[in-house]
This record gives sequence, C-alpha cells and structure tokens, in this order.
Amino acid sequence: MKISKHNAEHYMWGDQCDGWHLVKKNELSVIHERMPADTAEVKHYHQQSRQFFFVLSGIATMEIEGEEVVLHPQEGVEVPPLVPHQMFNKSNEDVEFLVISQPISKGDRIVVD
Repeated sequence: MKISKHNAEHYMWGDQCDGWHLVKKNELSVIHERMPADTAEVKHYHQQSRQFFFVLSGIATMEIEGEEVVLHPQEGVEVPPLVPHQMFNKSNEDVEFLVISQPISKGDRIVVD
C-alpha cells in the first residue's frame, strides 16, 4: 500500500507542528514532519536511537552538540545516539522534513536543560 502524509497517521507536537507516521515499527520509524515559521523542538538526545533528518522544503537549522548546521532542501544530517540536538525553523516559511529513526525513538528521548 502506498503511504504519504495524506493517508498516514497524523499527530501534533510542539507549537502547531505536524507529524505523519510513514513507517511505524519498533525497529524503524520514518516520519514526515512540518514546522511552521519561528518554531523549535526542545533540546534532547536519545539513548539508543540513531536519527537522520532530511529537509524536503524550507530551511531548517539543527543544533548538534552546540554547533549550528543549516539544512536546505535535499540536504540532511545524521545524529548518533547520546548526541544532544535541537531542530529550529528560524525562517518565515514552513519547513518539511523526514526523520528516520533506528530503532524507534519513542520512549528513548531525554530532554536536556
């Protein structure tokens, strides 16, 4: 069966951000997410999950271990387990991106102050 954000399980997170579960298995998660302008995720890390963030549209800023990485469309970055990171949309437009996690990141997130 084909999957897209139009028929995937939807959820809301953060400040009016959207997520769509494209693959939702314990060993692998693929999520299509949308962040409106001027929104941010909380800084956190995962104990076991390795993640890959890939921007589909817009410009995202990732803070990884205190260093900023700007991602344009068709660019991505890998974040290993135990590495603090935070996604920002500092632009005036929506950012849409994929988050691929292996294993699934649910229940594996530790918020950093």
